[in-house]
Parts: sequence; C-alpha cells; structure tokens
Amino acid sequence: MTLDSGGGFSFVVPCNFRLLEELERGEKGIGDGTVSYGMDDGDNIYMRSWTGTIIGPHNYVHEGRIYQLKLFCDKGYPEKPLSVRFHSQINMTCVNHETGVVEPKKFGVLAN
Repeated sequence: MTLDSGGGFSFVVPCNFRLLEELERGEKGIGDGTVSYGMDDGDNIYMRSWTGTIIGPHNYVHEGRIYQLKLFCDKGYPEKPLSVRFHSQINMTCVNHETGVVEPKKFGVLAN
C-alpha cells in the first residue's frame, strides 16, 4: 500500500498475482485459439519463464504457420515489459533475424 499524490492510498498488485491471472487466461484460451501460452516450469514460484505458440491468422502472410516463442517476465513486470524471443523463424521488422528477439522499441505494444 502506498500514499498517492492526491493524499489517498493506492494498492500495488504483486507481480505473482498478476502472473497468476495471466496463467489462468492462457490456460482458458484467448479469442479464436490462435494464441496459447503457459509456464515453462509449473514448479517455479516466480513464474518468470513462459512458452507461447501463435498460429498465423487467416488472410495474412503468416496464415497457417505455427510460431513458437519464449517469454520472460522480469521482476518489474507489469511495469517493465516482458522480453519475447521467437524460436521459429519469422520475418517481421521488430524481430532480430539472427537471435529471434523482439525489439521493444520497434514493436508498439512493448514500446509503451
């Protein structure tokens, strides 16, 4: 609990609580099922390392392709963006072609 600028109190949700919510959403599935994710190690209490799968959406250049990626949530998540690395080859301007790392400054959602 912290004192905010208006003299009232605000609560900061611990990172692990937020990650538990994310895990629940990932296990239930999101949208049309083309995105899925979960933890690498279910016994890791810090819940930092995740694996994801994206199936390319219809009517796009990536249609029908399956992409595997790794996600890492640092201690500062969600204030600090997670890091994303594609294990599958993908041609996107925000992805380093050699390492598969998504460069946050080139990807709007992570840049902010």
